[in-house]
Formats: sequence, C-alpha cells, structure tokens
Amino acid sequence: MSAILSPRLAIPLLMFLASVFAANHIAARVAFDHGTSIAAAVTVRSGITALAIVALLHLQSVSMALPRATLLRGMGIGLLVSLQSFCLYSAVAIIPVALALLAFNTFPLLYVLLTWAAGGENPGRRALVAMPLALFGLVLALDIVGSLQSIAGRWAEIGVGVSWALGSAASFAGVLFLTTRHLKEVDGRVRALLTMGTTAVVVGLAGAATGSLVLPGDATGWIGLALLTVLYGSAITAIFIVVPQLKSPSNTAALNFEPIAALILGWAILAQTVEPRQMVGALIVVGAVVLIGTKRH
Repeated sequence: MSAILSPRLAIPLLMFLASVFAANHIAARVAFDHGTSIAAAVTVRSGITALAIVALLHLQSVSMALPRATLLRGMGIGLLVSLQSFCLYSAVAIIPVALALLAFNTFPLLYVLLTWAAGGENPGRRALVAMPLALFGLVLALDIVGSLQSIAGRWAEIGVGVSWALGSAASFAGVLFLTTRHLKEVDGRVRALLTMGTTAVVVGLAGAATGSLVLPGDATGWIGLALLTVLYGSAITAIFIVVPQLKSPSNTAALNFEPIAALILGWAILAQTVEPRQMVGALIVVGAVVLIGTKRH
C-alpha cells in the first residue's frame, strides 16, 4: 500500500487513536471497579479483537497461512503479549490510569537498551540524553520526591501498581525485540491475530483453571467491559490501516500522546487528579520518548 497520509493529517489522526487507546484503559478501570476480573477483561478484549481481525483479513483476502516454525514463534511472542496485557491491566486496576500508562510507556527506552545489549544498533547521543530525562520525568510524574520517609510512603501507595506497569513495559520491549528478529516479514495484521488469539486462549485457560474469570457485577461494569473491548478493537484495527499509509515511520511517535490523553480523561471521568509538577513530569516523559521515536537513521 502506498504512503498517502501527510504528517499534517497523520499526526492528528494518530493522536486521536492514542486517545482511543487511553479511553480503553479508562473503561477498563470502570469495569474493574464494578466486579470484572483482570483475566476476564483481557480474555474478552483479546478474543473479540482476534475475531475482528479474522473478519478484516477475510474481507481483504489476506492469507493467514504461516510456516510451522513461524507459527510457533508467533505463539511464543503471544505468550509475552499475554503477560504484558495482564500486567498493564493489573496496574490500571490499582493506580491512576495515567500513571500506569506513563510507567508502561518507558518500553521504547527498554527496547533500545535490549537491542543494544544483544549487539544491535548503538542508542546514539540522542537516546542517551532522552533516557535519563525520561527517568527524571517519571520520578516527577509519580510524585516520588521529598524525604526518604515521604518517598517510602509514596512507594507504599503506588509501588505495586508501578511495578506491574514496568513489568508490562519490559514484556512489551521483549515482544518488539523478538518480533523484529523473527516475525518482521509477517503481515502486521497476521502478527496481531497471532498475539491476540494466543493471549485470549492463554489468559482464558489460566483464568478458568484458577477460577478468576469473573464477569461484571452490574450494568456499569458490563458497559465498561463492552467499551474497553470496542475501543481497543477499533483502535488496533485502525492502526493496521493507518500505519502502512504513513509517509514517515517517525510519525508514530504521536501515539505517545496516550498518557496525556489518559490524564485528561482520568480527571474528567474518574476524578483522578494530578499535581502541576506531575503534569510537567508526564510531559517530560512523553517528550523523551518522542525524542527517541523520531531519531534520524
């Protein structure tokens, strides 16, 4: 497919899709607050998204056949996606959505370091400046400042959620690393089907085995579950359509608007407030990630 979207159109469109992804996590928090388990949310979201991708591939006459070795590698990567999804929703369930997404959005930094450690591309001066900048911004955004006693108190409040989010970031960095090594030539839609399908099966079976597939307890919870599924499925499908039409891959850095959108939506819908210095920290983190995402090669 030829590149037809100019940055003037592509960047606002990608920022809108980032906002849809953020809204998915807001809806997830509503579902969790009304009885939905994390395993149920991940299973329903991933399963319905996988079915939607199958329909899209069928409509576009895209073959889903893969060599056995590629299929097994894809399923292995899908296991990491399962872990990433579970970790991120676990974070969203217990700390403000924006903070969870900010911690998760350190994954580009982790990916750069992982690639470098494996003998890949040197991060370069730009990335080496951006990494400590992002960490500084994250400290501000998470409000981990002050005396050792106050830091300990703040970590006791948000530490578990932040750890889940960082675990999700590490898992996703691994997904990106393995995908570029083993699935680079596979159609992006087929890769997504592999990962979403594997996630739905793995988390669904694990949830059933442990009795943790709990559906919403009231109408509000069902609305949250339905919205998180529709929002995620719509956004990820749109990404498949939009990204191949971009004139520059660096335009995808606009997707890092997601934590900022989550700050706004979390304030408007969930009454989750942040201090001005936390907003500054969020902007620093996003700016640092964009700095790496727009690196010239």
